[in-house]
Amino acid sequence: MMAADQTVDGVPPSLSAKVVGSFAYLTIRDRLPTILTKVIDTIHRNKNKFFEEYGEEGIEAEKQTIALLSKLRNELQTDKPVLELTDGLQDREPWNQYLQRHQRPQGDPESVSWFKSPWLYVECYMYRRIQEALWLNPPMSNFDVFNEGKTQSFFDSQQAVMALCTYLESVNKNMEELSKNQLLEHFNKLLQVSLWGNKCDLSISAGQDNSQKNSPIESLSSLQPFILVDDSSMVWSTLISAQRPGQSEKATAGRVDIVLDNAGFELVTDLVFAEFLVNSGLAREVHFHGKSFPWFVSDVTANDFQWTIRQTMAANHKWMSKSGYQWQSYLKEGVWTYHDHPFWTQPHEFCDMAADAPDLYATLHRADLVLFKGDLNYRKLTGDREWDHTVGFDTALQGFGPAPLCSLRTLKANVQVGLQTGQGEKLTSQDPDWMTSSKYAVIQSFIPKSKQ
Repeated sequence: MMAADQTVDGVPPSLSAKVVGSFAYLTIRDRLPTILTKVIDTIHRNKNKFFEEYGEEGIEAEKQTIALLSKLRNELQTDKPVLELTDGLQDREPWNQYLQRHQRPQGDPESVSWFKSPWLYVECYMYRRIQEALWLNPPMSNFDVFNEGKTQSFFDSQQAVMALCTYLESVNKNMEELSKNQLLEHFNKLLQVSLWGNKCDLSISAGQDNSQKNSPIESLSSLQPFILVDDSSMVWSTLISAQRPGQSEKATAGRVDIVLDNAGFELVTDLVFAEFLVNSGLAREVHFHGKSFPWFVSDVTANDFQWTIRQTMAANHKWMSKSGYQWQSYLKEGVWTYHDHPFWTQPHEFCDMAADAPDLYATLHRADLVLFKGDLNYRKLTGDREWDHTVGFDTALQGFGPAPLCSLRTLKANVQVGLQTGQGEKLTSQDPDWMTSSKYAVIQSFIPKSKQ
């Protein structure tokens, strides 16, 4: 699907920095260079570590990486053309093909540049170029430039994590006695905790502290009015209808896939929700999907996933530690599985997935429900385009629908569909930054016809 300035076949143009003063423009002008500066600073601060581990080679790699990243920052700030990748990583070819696809309609390679091209594309491209700079300097290939912020966010949210694990323990203890309505009440609470956990995004704060300090359960009722679309009843009924009669009296539940967003507190809310789904019999198995390299400052990698579980196990808090051990055992037993796939760290809209990553599309198709966490997933679901707020979510998905799906997202980018007539205008008059402040949220579902 190519970006254009006009609406083509009813599909509006991509958001881009062409519009001076827009959120996309301010992101590319201000926020992305700030993130790059922090990355450069992090590498420089770790200079002694590289020297201790790799000697002179480590110091040379640090210098070369910083030079490449400084060049990248200059390209971005001066609106230079987007360049092909030159590293040896397995996804280099798809990235370069994507660039060529954008260059072709313009007929001019220089026309694909930082401020002229789709915001979604160039923002993703920046993170891939950071990876390229590291890969081209081997001792640093596996260095996670965002690790410090992610671990700090986890430790700063300890009080909230303890409160959440204590709540989960009280639910688990009484699980057998719960009526269906009580179960639904706990389901809604933990779904909303996972939703609001998405406020903790380090890329939107350019790496500033964004941890969760308060008890998440106690905050829920005050946050309720800020949920603009609430399809939680559809999520519940999707899980209930996925249950099949089992061998004994008990029904067997379906499979839930969670496409993760941020590490730190948000990941804990996802793990707690997944534990509740399995323990309550609402899900038989949970598949988590993370990123294959550090991405958008705080996104979950395999390393973050394992680290978070180990830290939770080692916590000096009875219920937190108990949850950590439960999660580890789910992974060992295959009740939980963690996957990553190169498509998640590419710039494609999800409507391209069936063609460009058919294996991943087939994996998601096996799920009874797919939860997409966070803002970037929402931007990719809707193509990050200038949709009218009243356009249906199903229309904005442009044919993407491997399984029943739900977006759990706090708003941090100016794309939002599926609102009531007049709702967007009313919000704009009350709060001009409603689409980018992460103050508002959606629980937005779509069920493909084949699954209805």
